[in-house]
Amino acid sequence: MSAPIDSPRAVRPGEELDLDKLGSFLSNALGGELAAPLDVQQFPSGHSNLTYLVRARFSNGEERQLVVRRPPFGNRVKTAHDMGREHRVLTALSPYYDKAPKPIVTCEDESIIGAPFYAMERISGVILRRKTPPGVELTPATLSGVATSFVDALVELHELPLESTGLASLGKPLGYVERQVTGWAKRYADAKTDEIPSIERTSQWLVANMPESRQASVIHNDFKYDNLVLDASDLTKIVGVLDWEMATVGDPLMDLGTALAYWVQSDDPEAVQTYTFGPTNLPGSPKRKEILEQYAKKRPGVVPDDMRFYYVFALFKNAVVAQQIYARYKRGATTDERFAMMIFAVGILGDAAVQAIDTGTF
Repeated sequence: MSAPIDSPRAVRPGEELDLDKLGSFLSNALGGELAAPLDVQQFPSGHSNLTYLVRARFSNGEERQLVVRRPPFGNRVKTAHDMGREHRVLTALSPYYDKAPKPIVTCEDESIIGAPFYAMERISGVILRRKTPPGVELTPATLSGVATSFVDALVELHELPLESTGLASLGKPLGYVERQVTGWAKRYADAKTDEIPSIERTSQWLVANMPESRQASVIHNDFKYDNLVLDASDLTKIVGVLDWEMATVGDPLMDLGTALAYWVQSDDPEAVQTYTFGPTNLPGSPKRKEILEQYAKKRPGVVPDDMRFYYVFALFKNAVVAQQIYARYKRGATTDERFAMMIFAVGILGDAAVQAIDTGTF
């Protein structure tokens, strides 16, 4: 029996699209006259770019389902929500990585829906989020299999050849680690609203402990369960990887560190358990150490003995993202009540980073 497909819901108040203008744009871009107004719903998860399912019916009888991505309302960090760049990444990547959605069209004209946006194909399947979807049975064997596929998909991405595919043009790996540390520290300073000592200490430690980048790969930079689409008839098979807004070419250990930082496990403190991004803490799911071991086994000689820097940096980066989201809420740029609690996530992530710094374990 197949598990239920991840489905969108009604568009949240204040995040509606201008359907007349969007319909005219898509009609011209796709070369077909619409036979009915667009039907638009919104995927409920995510705190960054907004994602909509757009159903279009054309006069020739064709029906298409498109996924439209646009920056959040009230966004002040333009470089963090570059729709044109995300479209270019998918254009370059999708021929070589079959889990990346195929892009369809991009638009820089903000008069259409109030911001640049792009449309891509819909990949249907099951997405595992904080709460298990109704009708989905997650046995220990299933979760073990999903975790194995999780590591395999990350390894596959990191081993894509850069030069022969032209993917090297997606980023500048030289100095990548240093740029990330200084860049995210600045983003935190720009979005700071409260004094959180653990974040300040983490930022200082990262500056003092930067390793040299020894390798370069295509990296996703947000690799976690709720960005994966699973086959509804076999949950251990990944059919899609979503949310490529931060993808680039850089040190794959930074990507691995990000995946580990998202991987909340069953023995983590109760406060950390609040911020899971999937069922990584349920029976059958391996621990972070085991995920690291699986990756290292598949890529011999790549993983250093001490992955602490990459894990700590990922916690810091996640804290900065939470801080940016909270700052938008506090400044009144959004009324989404989900964002009000983000300041607590900043402190929790900072505490986890300091613990890893002090103990050397994670």
